[in-house]
Amino acid sequence: MLVIEDDPDVSALLKRHLTGLGCHVTVAESGEAGLDRAFADPPDMVIIDVLLPGIDGREVIRRLRADERTKKCHLVVSSVLDPEDLVELATDALLAKPFRQSSVARLLDTYRYRSSASQEE
Repeated sequence: MLVIEDDPDVSALLKRHLTGLGCHVTVAESGEAGLDRAFADPPDMVIIDVLLPGIDGREVIRRLRADERTKKCHLVVSSVLDPEDLVELATDALLAKPFRQSSVARLLDTYRYRSSASQEE
């Protein structure tokens, strides 16, 4: 699991929730660092903040979807923006901020359900 989030408090909280739910988590503080990590070792899921300095979350998502190494990763946008402003993004889910551990757990349940459902087909 890769978290791309520039706010250290948010990334620490998200990492704590995910780790508590059994995930191995890597954090990148910028879009550039996140892309480097994702391309070097493609994760199963990437949680991406939209409002990043430098390469923003929209561009990160576009590049991840365009690259053969990462185009099948589950991409989750994490944002305080109105969900209607994020419709055009090619993501699998939205994790609205502020989030609770229960929201993170539901996200993982959905991801695990998709993974097992796609194996049965």
